[in-house]
Amino acid sequence: MRIALVGNQNSGKTTLFNLLTGTNQKVGNWPGVTIERKVGFIRGTDFEIIDLPGIYSLSPYSMEENISRNFLFEEPVDLILNIIDATSIERSLYLTTQLLELNIPVIIALNMMDIADKRGIKFDLETLEKRLDTTILPISALKKTNVFNLIQTIKSGDYRRNLYKHIYDHELETAIKTLEPMVDTKHSRFLAVKVIERDGLFESYRNEKIEEVVQTLEKKYLRDMEQVIADERYRYIEFVRDEAVEAKKDLLTVTDRLDQIFLNRYLAIPIFMMIMFGVYYLAAGPVGGWTVELVDGMIGQLGDWVATFLEGANASAWAVSLVVDGIIAGVGAILNFLPQLIILFVMISLLETTGYMARIAFFLDRIFQKVGLSGKSLIPFIVGSGCSVPAIMTARTINDETEKKMTIMLTPFIPCSAKLPIITLFAGYFFGDRSGLVSASLYFFAIFIILTSAYVMKKVLFKGKTSSFILELPEYKLPSFRYIAYDVLSKAWSFIERAGSVILLASIVVWFLLSFNFRMQYGIDVNQSMLASFGRVLAYLFYPMLGELSWAASVSAIQGLVAKEQVVGSMAIIAGYGSDISEGRLIFNSGIFGFFTASSAYAFMVFNLFSAPCFGAIGAMRQELGTTKRMWKAVLFQTGLAWILAVLVFNIGRLIEVML
Repeated sequence: MRIALVGNQNSGKTTLFNLLTGTNQKVGNWPGVTIERKVGFIRGTDFEIIDLPGIYSLSPYSMEENISRNFLFEEPVDLILNIIDATSIERSLYLTTQLLELNIPVIIALNMMDIADKRGIKFDLETLEKRLDTTILPISALKKTNVFNLIQTIKSGDYRRNLYKHIYDHELETAIKTLEPMVDTKHSRFLAVKVIERDGLFESYRNEKIEEVVQTLEKKYLRDMEQVIADERYRYIEFVRDEAVEAKKDLLTVTDRLDQIFLNRYLAIPIFMMIMFGVYYLAAGPVGGWTVELVDGMIGQLGDWVATFLEGANASAWAVSLVVDGIIAGVGAILNFLPQLIILFVMISLLETTGYMARIAFFLDRIFQKVGLSGKSLIPFIVGSGCSVPAIMTARTINDETEKKMTIMLTPFIPCSAKLPIITLFAGYFFGDRSGLVSASLYFFAIFIILTSAYVMKKVLFKGKTSSFILELPEYKLPSFRYIAYDVLSKAWSFIERAGSVILLASIVVWFLLSFNFRMQYGIDVNQSMLASFGRVLAYLFYPMLGELSWAASVSAIQGLVAKEQVVGSMAIIAGYGSDISEGRLIFNSGIFGFFTASSAYAFMVFNLFSAPCFGAIGAMRQELGTTKRMWKAVLFQTGLAWILAVLVFNIGRLIEVML
């Protein structure tokens, strides 16, 4: 006998598999993928059991679901052992309703019964078996309760052979019965439902007669049929729950009580906005600003000490300038903002480890669905607040190709840690006490542009159906400070490594181009330097968003392709490094950058926020999009949109300044 063990993630599936097989198991990978494959034999029998990946449905939303569905549909399987979480019956039964549509006997192991009892959840097993038309055994894999009876039931073969044909409304059931003879396979009911859902993997079964039946249903329901089927499943699950499950309504868990607030249909979005405002206010507001001044003073003293030491050692003027005005100025200007980044990393990690971010992904799914994305896209966006490179790579978990491409192109719009120094520098100088509010406004502006861009792209470039999103909502937990410390330190060290490599090299190049002219003469006026010559060519592109032909601002913005942090480093080197850089006084009081106003400053921040990301992120886009052509399209789209937005912001802002 060959048995497939199927269940949701965190349902106790692995614990049960280990109990059933003991040491009589082997571990490898599924063919062609790195996902773990476990196979064993139930102790005391020759029954082979295969532990399928944890899944939430048999729809192809993930690699794990594809593996499980293909195995059940194509491989010889004599029995499905479906383990479900007794404390979360509604979520678990969604997968069960799909398994019961296969022409394979199903036994349900109702796990975590010990926890359900503590929570006051009672089951009428006879009614539950009758409604699902299969054998159900209550167990606790962790406590090893009733597992022996489960093994004996499997060995005896004394379990119900489900004939599950009573879930949907009359029109759908009639259509399914009409389609079953047309597809005529071992799993004809399952396949008939998938054809109605327009599941792409079963297009080969489609013909004119089948298409006529499906189109008739679509005209009747005037909705996406996949959603109609899902609604019918949940309607039946609620019916079964009401008949067979009794839960004490007064025994709400802490998670339940918190979800009543954080997932409230009216409060969820305002709470999310307040939380993210608080995060950016702490990182870029008065608290973060104070830490920048503290570190900046230390780096300024270091620069003075090094200059004195080198001059005392009779070092040449250009060598002193290289070390102090090039290396310390460029790298130091970035390291000033490290404390702010640590604050940001700590806050984001806190939100992730407590379980809050998973709920925001779930809640925002309904909004994302309207613009062609799903809650899956929120994960790369969250990761993108740290760095765009891993965020872009995270998008590979999205199975729908259209949604994945859109997510990859839009993820760099999220204000990553590399953009925070730019935001802090400009917001701190031009907006003073309102710097935290301005920083948060850019975050929400980015969300607005992402949603708007996705909607336009879906309507114009990527027409098609948006994928559904199924996510397990973990219980709220106290934050793991050990995990947070590890997560924050690894991100901070990655930032320091970046400053010590890419930014160091870029700072030296900027210093060289700024200190010499094309005749290789040192000590010339910066306006006669090689860098100024390059910048004058670019200045015309930036004039509509700055109101000034500034070669210095132009070359600094282009430095963002190397690393977004380098925009600040470049400006520091061009203006001349000093102890007041944290508040921008040295930079913006200089003749080179003194033209900036509040409107041009905000426009400059907008351009750097939305323009093409650094070379590392561009390389990640090339890898994930598959071709260089697609990568260049993404870069041109990002930079073109950034230019348009910056020009609009500058001109609207200038108009407001004139009116005031």
